[in-house]
Amino acid sequence: MRVFAGRFITIVAAAFAGSAADAVAQDDAFPVEDMRVPGLSEYAAPQRTGPLALAETGEVTVSAQLTEGTEDIPRGLVWRVFSPEPGQDGTLPLVATAQGGTSTFMLPPGGYLVHAAYGRAGATKRITVGDAPKSERLVLDAGGLKLDAVLSGGVRIPPKKLRFSVYEHEPNATGERSLIVPNVQPNAVVRLNAGTYHIVSNYGAINAVIRADIRVEAGELTEATVEHRAAQLTMKLVREPGGEAIADTAWSILSETGEIVAETVGAFASMVLAEGEYTIVAKNRDRIYQRDFTVTPGRNQDVELLPDDLVEQVSKVTE
Repeated sequence: MRVFAGRFITIVAAAFAGSAADAVAQDDAFPVEDMRVPGLSEYAAPQRTGPLALAETGEVTVSAQLTEGTEDIPRGLVWRVFSPEPGQDGTLPLVATAQGGTSTFMLPPGGYLVHAAYGRAGATKRITVGDAPKSERLVLDAGGLKLDAVLSGGVRIPPKKLRFSVYEHEPNATGERSLIVPNVQPNAVVRLNAGTYHIVSNYGAINAVIRADIRVEAGELTEATVEHRAAQLTMKLVREPGGEAIADTAWSILSETGEIVAETVGAFASMVLAEGEYTIVAKNRDRIYQRDFTVTPGRNQDVELLPDDLVEQVSKVTE
């Protein structure tokens, strides 16, 4: 059985860009069994406030669909049934839970709120349980989102150096966007309610960041690829070209405006930097070396600082 239809978007954006470029979609079905679900948070075990005789319960069967008129979702759902009346702590008491696809609950007659969670997508419906068995169906109005990133020219980025975060599209009263899903791995499918989301892609841990607004359609798998304009640099301080790296070197990377972008200590300094002009400063014992450098998108390089790059020798004051 296939649940998601497909939609593919390629986004080319400059570093620190605020929105996505043109999007191109193509149909491609996507089976539920190939989807990976982000970790679900813990939920309480079923609770009931008193003993219930079997004759005092009614049967209700609940199912969920991605969109109106589609097939029922066969697996991956988390069901929670709440009493509609708040408890002493002000929250709605959790009455029962279930996992899987279509589920059946035996509940005392009365009104309830039933919530279906499918990854980060979900829907809530008020139901009434009576003496006769009944069925209730929830429409999630949800789709899937799969994210990836490349370098200029379509060069693949090692997945371990990529992470995505999914935020609400609209900022809140403080101007910040609410984080929905952090640390999404490339090509992992995130289930979301239909709507527009703000996506942040991090290549490495410094300043190679791309932002894009992406629309998730109900019943479809949206695949979006962003383009990073960045490169990986490996720096070392040597006494001669091609020589051994000098240990215990303190590194500082400054932007074109003189702001510190990154700092580290070691014989080698390896990091991903966004396209631009930088100044590399290396300090070893009482000597300071400096070199200006340009990061070219997609061009990973080894950079050596040599004795010719010495700019200052700090004198030691002794008593």
